[in-house]
Amino acid sequence: MQKFIILFLLSILFQSRLWAQDTFSIVALDSVSRQVGAAGASCLDLDFAGISDPAFLSDLLPDTGAVNTQSYFIQANQDNARARMRAGDSPAQIISWLVANDAVNNPEFKQYGIVGFQGMQASSASHSGNTCIDYKNHVNGSIQGMYYAIQGNILKGQEILDSMEARFRNTPGNLACRIMAAMQGANVPGADTRCLNNNTSSLFAFLQVANPGDPYGQPSLKLTVKTSAGSGVEPIDSLQHLFNAVQPCSPSSLVDESSALSSVLFPNPVQDYIFIKGLDLPLNHLTCSCYDQYGRLIFQQPIHQTLQQIPFAQHPSGMYLLIFTQQGVPIRKEHFMKVD
Repeated sequence: MQKFIILFLLSILFQSRLWAQDTFSIVALDSVSRQVGAAGASCLDLDFAGISDPAFLSDLLPDTGAVNTQSYFIQANQDNARARMRAGDSPAQIISWLVANDAVNNPEFKQYGIVGFQGMQASSASHSGNTCIDYKNHVNGSIQGMYYAIQGNILKGQEILDSMEARFRNTPGNLACRIMAAMQGANVPGADTRCLNNNTSSLFAFLQVANPGDPYGQPSLKLTVKTSAGSGVEPIDSLQHLFNAVQPCSPSSLVDESSALSSVLFPNPVQDYIFIKGLDLPLNHLTCSCYDQYGRLIFQQPIHQTLQQIPFAQHPSGMYLLIFTQQGVPIRKEHFMKVD
């Protein structure tokens, strides 16, 4: 019996570490541009959990809304939220439905943040279950036609949510700039209390924004950072580094991945070399910069020819981001994988 109890407790501990995944996040929309976006971070080690995409907890439906599903994440609940949003439910109605129809009949362990459109109307809503790990809470609001829902659990305290909200509300610029600023509001050691000993806010972070015409699952802007315990790398700083490379913080459009630079990178995944081709723009002042998953600049070099080969065998396996700029203005981004 004692052995059984020990195994049971270990099982619960493992599941908690695997599924108590997110700590602080934001979803937001712009009722004028009809952009929808989300960002979040957590002290979960994604490699240990076997999760490849740091944005897994976020679901963007272009021109419709956004859902963050966190605290004991269950895919079925996220799928149900998406289905209710596509059926035309408001964020508040989706929350009510999810609480009444939780996939494992335990809605008090769950936390949601939702924004959405119903025709020309926009709104936001959140849910923080009573048994989410303390400190937990959420805030909702709107400013200048932008609606937001900010929520968190396993937090340092209410000051994390208040700081995120203040930064979102007080930062000028478009939706992406405000969401990035909100994430900086949680950039303190131990924002997720599990990361206090790591001297970081979290171990992974993401930010994504979809334009109204984007295909589902292909937002115009998606940035992710994944670190591990002991690395000493602050994910929100790395996220900001990536963000600055692609998104000027002024009321302007996002970098468009379907721009004149088509078929830029091959092969993907990369092994020994990156080949850049198909540049349909003048090559003067065209520069390629490469960043790793921690937001560190790997190389930066001018593009002088329509087919350019760049050695890459010396770099470790993982996710990378290429940013193309012309005369200092970001015009194109490409994600790729390096494999050994």
